[in-house]
Amino acid sequence: MNNEVKHMNDSDILQHINQLVKEEHDLMNKAEESELTEEQHARMQQLQVSLDQCWDLLRQRRARREFGENPNEAVERDPSTVEHYLQ
Repeated sequence: MNNEVKHMNDSDILQHINQLVKEEHDLMNKAEESELTEEQHARMQQLQVSLDQCWDLLRQRRARREFGENPNEAVERDPSTVEHYLQ
């Protein structure tokens, strides 16, 4: 994920999530047809981490709003944090 996401609203984050999911699905479809390259495997892993970060940021924003706090103060958490959450 990049610094652009920090300045997005909920709708923008959801749109970004949809773009990442589409790219992930495209790679999954390619994987069904033939084996992915190392670069494609690496991209798949990047996509999964970025998606986890986006969903985490969106949840933070919603929680802040629910408790009367400013959703714009939600911060992107590093991959090592979001990757250890239980699904």
